[in-house]
Amino acid sequence: MTTSEQVPSLTDPTGREHPLTGQTTTIGRALENDIVITSKRISREHARVRREGWRAILEDMGSTNGTFLNEERILHPMELHDKDRISIGDVTLIFNDPDITYRDSPFPELEVNVAAGVVRVDRHMVTLAPKEFGLLAYLYEHKGEVCSKDDIGSAVWPEYHEGVYDYQVENLIRRLRAKLEPDPANPQMLLTMRGLGYKLVTRG
Repeated sequence: MTTSEQVPSLTDPTGREHPLTGQTTTIGRALENDIVITSKRISREHARVRREGWRAILEDMGSTNGTFLNEERILHPMELHDKDRISIGDVTLIFNDPDITYRDSPFPELEVNVAAGVVRVDRHMVTLAPKEFGLLAYLYEHKGEVCSKDDIGSAVWPEYHEGVYDYQVENLIRRLRAKLEPDPANPQMLLTMRGLGYKLVTRG
C-alpha cells in the first residue's frame, strides 16, 4: 500500500488501486496485461500508461472501441493529470497523482472552443445551456476586460430590444460560476468588478 502512495496509480470501480510502478502498464482483456478487464467491448491489448519521469502518458493500442479520457476519445498519446477519468469499454479508471500539490497550480484551466461549442475546465467537459454558453463566449472574446451588464445583456439577449434586467445577468453569472468554478462562492475566473460589471480571467 505504501507503493500506491509514492507513485501514480489507477483506481478501478471496485476501489482497488493499481500502482503504476513499471515503465509501462498495459490494460486489456488478455491475461498478460497488468490490468485485466474481462469485457467483450475491450480489446486484448487495449491501452497502456507509459511513465516518463514524473509524467504519465496514456496511449490507445489500436483498440476497436477506443480509449476515452474525460469522456473524449483520444487520437494520440495524452499526458494524464490528477483525477483524470480513463474510460475503456464500460469501465472507468481514475488516475491519481501523489505529487499534484507540488506541481499543479490551483487556478482552474479553462478551454473554450466557440466554433465547436466545446468547454472544458481542467480538461473535463462542461455542458452549458445556450444562454450560459453565449455569456461565456462573449466574456471569453473579451477576457481580461471589464464587461458591463448592459453590454452582456445586448450580447446574450439580442432578442430583447427593450433591454435586460440586472437580475437576469446576475442569475446567469451565478449559473455559469456554478459550472465553471471549483468554489463558486469564491470565484477565480469569473470576477465581479463592483459597480462596473464582470471580467473573465484565464490562466496564462
